[in-house]
Amino acid sequence: MPPVRLHTRRVTCTTLGIGLAGFGTVGSGVWNTLQRNGGLITDRTGGSVELAIRSILVRDPAKTRATASEVPQELLTTDWRTLVENPAVDLVVELIGGTTDAFEIVAAALRAKKPVVTGNKALLAERGSELFALSRQFDTPIHFEAAVAGGIPIIKSVQESFVGNRLDSIVGIINGTSNYILQRMTEAGLDYPPALGEAQALGYAESDPTLDVNGWDAAHKAILLATLAYGFPIDPAKIHVAGIEQVRPIDIAFAKQLGYVVKLLAVIREHASGDIELRVQPSFIGQKHILASVNGVFNAIAVHGDAVGDALFYGRGAGQDPTASSVVADLVEAARSLALPSGHRGFLPYRDSGNLLPVEETETAYYVRFDVTDRPGVVAEIARVLADHRIGISGTHSPVNPENPDADFVDMVFLLHTCKFGTLKTALAQIESLDCINSAPVVFRIEKI
Repeated sequence: MPPVRLHTRRVTCTTLGIGLAGFGTVGSGVWNTLQRNGGLITDRTGGSVELAIRSILVRDPAKTRATASEVPQELLTTDWRTLVENPAVDLVVELIGGTTDAFEIVAAALRAKKPVVTGNKALLAERGSELFALSRQFDTPIHFEAAVAGGIPIIKSVQESFVGNRLDSIVGIINGTSNYILQRMTEAGLDYPPALGEAQALGYAESDPTLDVNGWDAAHKAILLATLAYGFPIDPAKIHVAGIEQVRPIDIAFAKQLGYVVKLLAVIREHASGDIELRVQPSFIGQKHILASVNGVFNAIAVHGDAVGDALFYGRGAGQDPTASSVVADLVEAARSLALPSGHRGFLPYRDSGNLLPVEETETAYYVRFDVTDRPGVVAEIARVLADHRIGISGTHSPVNPENPDADFVDMVFLLHTCKFGTLKTALAQIESLDCINSAPVVFRIEKI
């Protein structure tokens, strides 16, 4: 038998120019990654694509940067229009953040038929409908792997690997700052303010940590995941979001006694009715659940599909190099689509609308902490209101302060059976009006995941 002769097809290498809008932590990480691994990327694309940064948008060209000595000054510009309109720029990377200038940059790039890579979760969560409409109109893709969970390839997995699945649920820890704070409160017994201060000192939390600790950073990411999984745009005003600001050592200690840990969870779930449940809040999860072992600034996302079953994604959810890794991966995908068109055009919503399940209709068990005046009959007063709303009680607890056992004001904890959140809210509003209640009740869901 004659030998088989293998024929190889020589692919002409195409150099594609990148316009990098933003040269902060992630932007400089993208520069470093391309400088370090540019040749490797070209090799892995079969020699078909070479990526070169042709323009960099900065606010202040004189600002000292870690990579400033390596960057030719002629690449720097302070005018985003110059960057987008530059004929040497084929792809635009938006990393400036915010929803104003970032929107204008992305919209202009799409109109110019220049594919966009962005890590801007807030922009896509709040104005994604407009941008995806432009993407469809101009047949130009938006890639956004870096917008959710840093270096974890969850976007591509939901978009491509799970395309043949009905996704029953996506539950995850997708904000590393809050996860670190909760871990320190759990392990070291810190109260919230010093735990936050420690996170800021280590660079895990910004000087203004609002979006991290109030739940909205995680919520923006959850909106993108839900939009991918279920195909319709989601109004941020219609989802339930709560942060970790009210978590206290007493809550964490009580959770531990019961076999739980406290985590800030994003919960996305499709119900049999077709309604989509989407909420973000600190929750009790069982100590034996795999998400309970996710500590520090790491992220983890558990996905359940009808075909694939259970899948878990774990890794660094933020930081220069992990996020830059996702940006560069998107750049390569976008470059391939330009150099070797294959029909892939990035993500577009595939239906105009869907139904979000009102948070009042969602159901879990609950932990509720009341700040009460210590007097006879308090438990009975609270229990009577709960009974009137047909909410079952699985246990009560009132920890004694050993330093002041005769205190007039104490924390009273109730563990409640599964009920609709709306029913609980109505009952709590009535309980809050009792003269023995000193402040708004603190509520944690007890999740079954």
